[in-house]
Amino acid sequence: MLWPFEVNQIGAVFGLGSAVVCNMISFCNCFGIIKKEKNERPTHGVKNFFSRGLLPRLREEENVSYSGEFTSNTTSGDETDSQPRANRSEEILNLRAENDMVCRRVPVKVTDKLVRAEDEDGNKMINEYVREYRIGSGSYGKVVLYRSVVDGKHYAIKSFHKSHLLKLRVAGSETAMSDVLREVLIMKMVEHPNIVNLIEVIDDPESDCFYMVLEYVEGKWICEGSGRGCALGEDTVRKYLRDIVSGLRYLHDHNIIHLDIKPDNLLITREGKVKIGDFSVSQAFEDDNDILYRSPGTPVFSAPECCVGGRYHGKASDTWAVGVTLYCMIMGEYPFLGKALPDTYEKILNNPLVLPDDINPQLKNLIEGLLCKDPKARMTLNEVAEHRWVIGDDGPISEYLCWCKQKKGVVVEQQH
Repeated sequence: MLWPFEVNQIGAVFGLGSAVVCNMISFCNCFGIIKKEKNERPTHGVKNFFSRGLLPRLREEENVSYSGEFTSNTTSGDETDSQPRANRSEEILNLRAENDMVCRRVPVKVTDKLVRAEDEDGNKMINEYVREYRIGSGSYGKVVLYRSVVDGKHYAIKSFHKSHLLKLRVAGSETAMSDVLREVLIMKMVEHPNIVNLIEVIDDPESDCFYMVLEYVEGKWICEGSGRGCALGEDTVRKYLRDIVSGLRYLHDHNIIHLDIKPDNLLITREGKVKIGDFSVSQAFEDDNDILYRSPGTPVFSAPECCVGGRYHGKASDTWAVGVTLYCMIMGEYPFLGKALPDTYEKILNNPLVLPDDINPQLKNLIEGLLCKDPKARMTLNEVAEHRWVIGDDGPISEYLCWCKQKKGVVVEQQH
């Protein structure tokens, strides 16, 4: 049966804030250990890494968007840090930028001049891009398909109004501006064949509009929730899962937690390659300190430990979401879904996982390992990469040897 493929769709932007607890100034990842010294001269200053228009506006509104205390109904009582937790990811990402710790061969283009015009057919243009039609929308802005008159390629462009972002509160006194800036910072740092690529940031200090120019990905699979009739075949699911694990493992290796893995945020190219998108609630962390205190993702994909309050590990919660996504692709429905939010959380916490008797035993073992309610016993992404069902005829998922490792002198042939 043909799988449902929705053409010309981009995952919506979700307006939910998040916070990550990080107590150290130094951190270790694939770049090595870096410590910020007081008199250190950064390679890339923060003002250069941010687009020039966003940063001044952020600083003007700093008392609004950054100074509020972290509040949440899932906050643990042992939080003692005085610094607002909404700041931590930005601080970590800025430190990486200052130390030239960017895992990209080609930097994201930053344009500080916005020119509005029309082409000869009367179509609206922003800079070199000709507007075609809207392909998505979200809490923060809209996504429109544009065509470049320079290279002729199509791009998905997210547009935002900075004044709206600064007024829209997403967690306590944190505003949507924090989420968008963090998303831009993360996407400026990462590059992977299974992650949507940020091409350009257009931010004119004189304009209230701000644009993210992204590679255009044609479609995505939609979980209709109607059962196995809309599910995908095992071979297709295996291919998609391998792409998801490869991209997410890369993010985790770079100390980034996605926090909203689900089919809506997994875009699919015409060639059938999955690309992870939407980093609006993602967080960066230091070393292995991936402790979080509030779950910002989609409830039906939330791990049990995220439903009860208190602290939890971000990597394990991402892995649970991969398990829910795998279940959806195989079964065509959600594993734990109630009529209301409390009922959904109750089922996630207490209902046993139910799988049909005719399911492939190896696949059943994998789903059970990913949807283990105990995060300490839950499978890791590395274990998934070496699982017998995932290996299939293709072998284990190899580690992606990224640009930052090559910069350190590792000369290898990249996968894909």
